[in-house]
Amino acid sequence: MKVDIKDLSFETIIGILPQERKVPQKVIVDISFTYNFKNGEFIDYSKVASKVEKLMKKNQYLLIEDALLDIKDKLCKKFDIKDLKLSIKKPDILDNCVVGVSI
Repeated sequence: MKVDIKDLSFETIIGILPQERKVPQKVIVDISFTYNFKNGEFIDYSKVASKVEKLMKKNQYLLIEDALLDIKDKLCKKFDIKDLKLSIKKPDILDNCVVGVSI
């Protein structure tokens, strides 16, 4: 089975600029993964989304890249998932575009 969680949006402290360390900013997270569905056993996608939001709010990462690597590691340890793809975007950091990083 393949799960897609798109446009998970919330505010958190993330970034290295002084103003980013003081005021929470909106982030948009996309998550995609596969897993083996058998005998009615499934991965609750609401728990995956909640875990990502909690990690980002708790850790207040300096770099998006560090957030991606840490979240990937923790999701893979907690859930039996494969082919994990993550993307984090900061839609309001620049006036004329959306900036993001993916893994």
